Amino acid sequence: MEVLNLGILAHVDAGKTSLTERLLYAAGVIDEVGSVDDGNTQTDSLALERQRGITIKSAVAAFTIGDVGINLIDTPGHPDFIAEVERALSVLDGAVLVISAVEGVQAQTRVLMRTLQRLRIPTLIFVNKLDRPGAQYDGVLRQIAAKLTREIVPMGEAAYLGTPEAMFKPIVQEDALLEVLTRHDDALLQRYVDNEPLSLHEALISQTHQAIVHPVYFGSAITGAGTEALADGIRELLPRARTTGVPLDGTVFKVERGPAGEKIAYVRMFSGTTQVRERVRYGDADGKITALEVIGEGPAATIHAGQIGRFWGLADIRIGDTLTDLRNISGTERPIVSAKAFSPPTLETVVTPRKRSDKGNLRVALTQLAEQDPLINLRQDDLRQETYVSLYGEVQKEVIESTLATDFGIEVDFRETTTICIERIAGTGQAVEFNKKDANPFLATVGLRVEAAPVNAGVTFELEVELGSMPYAFIKAVEETVRETLHQGIHGWQIPDARVVMTHSGYSARQSHAHAVFDKSMSSTAGDFRFLTPLVLMTALQEAGTTVHEPMHSFRLEIPTDTTRAVLAALARLRAIPQVPALAAETSTLEGEIPAAAVYELEQQLPALTRGEGVLESAFERYQPATGLIPDRPRTDHDPLNRREYLLHVQRRV
Repeated sequence: MEVLNLGILAHVDAGKTSLTERLLYAAGVIDEVGSVDDGNTQTDSLALERQRGITIKSAVAAFTIGDVGINLIDTPGHPDFIAEVERALSVLDGAVLVISAVEGVQAQTRVLMRTLQRLRIPTLIFVNKLDRPGAQYDGVLRQIAAKLTREIVPMGEAAYLGTPEAMFKPIVQEDALLEVLTRHDDALLQRYVDNEPLSLHEALISQTHQAIVHPVYFGSAITGAGTEALADGIRELLPRARTTGVPLDGTVFKVERGPAGEKIAYVRMFSGTTQVRERVRYGDADGKITALEVIGEGPAATIHAGQIGRFWGLADIRIGDTLTDLRNISGTERPIVSAKAFSPPTLETVVTPRKRSDKGNLRVALTQLAEQDPLINLRQDDLRQETYVSLYGEVQKEVIESTLATDFGIEVDFRETTTICIERIAGTGQAVEFNKKDANPFLATVGLRVEAAPVNAGVTFELEVELGSMPYAFIKAVEETVRETLHQGIHGWQIPDARVVMTHSGYSARQSHAHAVFDKSMSSTAGDFRFLTPLVLMTALQEAGTTVHEPMHSFRLEIPTDTTRAVLAALARLRAIPQVPALAAETSTLEGEIPAAAVYELEQQLPALTRGEGVLESAFERYQPATGLIPDRPRTDHDPLNRREYLLHVQRRV
């Protein structure tokens, strides 16, 4: 059976989960259509999803339409989870974009459509809620053409709008279809001019497959009106999963924990086959598949290209990893939207348990959540016994809170959200501390030079001492400690790019008493180098100097032209840097950069400034030097900048 991996996307409350339920019901997968209002839908599994009527985590359901097997991936629609949306899109063959016939094209609809167009994913449009009072037909078509794309083909006509008897008649007007198709097919236009026979349906299929044209269906997921025509469109107009024999190539788009705490990876297979007990390569590791389940088929021994499977046994697997066989570690050249390509989170908050007894359990639970979503980063403050979690948006707090309460039985609170900055090295600095000198209580000699490195170059560690000047384990201890220490610079922020050179080294050789008992007080250990390195490195950093850089987002605003002045004034108050506006009669576009700390405030102000018509898209762009009061971040280590306190803590541990 041919397979189609399908995604359903929509703005919040457009009815995509209800449409999923209707399609599953029509295919005989479920006995009744669930209701978002009643909280009994199949695909919204998180408690918060049921409470708020929004979809957050991608769920996979399988059914058939005729002779085609459908893997339905119900994707999130909230802007805070656009990373989840893009991650799901990377495994799709086609998509259905849901729009409300009452509310029409919303801000998030435009963001989603632009994402689909950028990734060239074949897309059908389904206008839902045809039975609701205020439902429109012509008005919504005009909105789609004006705000999303003019390359649309209405696939029928609607009747009895706004009533429970609302219906959709699948009738395609050939003149309108021909006008759209010939804009992108000169050969078709020539055949029309020459009065030759035309294959409009085949041309529609071809241009839909190429994501050039978007067929539009109307209906109601609640009553079922129009959903049969949509199902026919999914089967006829969207492309099947392309399959090739070799090499093995699959993408992990979701990771969850099973009842016994084991990792389960959801993998879209693009090419090749693999089977239970076979070893595969993923990320920087490899492992043996201990169990396998093909979505829609159940437990299986083998999985083939085009299918989606659940894999057991790959302990270190993460979302975004590519599966290859051990003979093809590099994989194919297929572009992949992986978690590693996403911009870094720019917000951070402290999460604390309401019960002190839950501290240890909270750390374990958050670690598991971070495994399931690589966009959640954790930072542990062992001194204050606190955990920091990075965020893309405020709604993520609610998701984390709900998941911890439901899945782990832990109730938590959050502190005020702050912005995540970084530090960059300003110049060159060096420092050295010698073994058996008065100021150095450790049996080690460490000399380091730090220099600025190009942006995104990462941290490099080099040697100016001979590799055999002391045991390699000691050199490795210095390198590992350097990388760890650079997570907190002079102001407490991470230093992501640096060149560190080891200029001096020395140690005390292993010595024993008469009865061959090793004497730590006379012999160097790796611990001596781990404790000394932060002191030397921070001294060198102080000499070099660092500057704090705050994250900047690029933004794109579509606003009513008559609100441009008010929006520009608000942008100025938020320290945004707009470019020259692209003014038009009705809708104007503003682009520029804005501090990440101000994005949420802009989101809150925009509806009032633009009568609810403004559309904001923003994404991390770069870091720039912070202005005004330089922000410091509380340190989570023993603070090697305070030598006396540092030595007291470290020597107490020794």
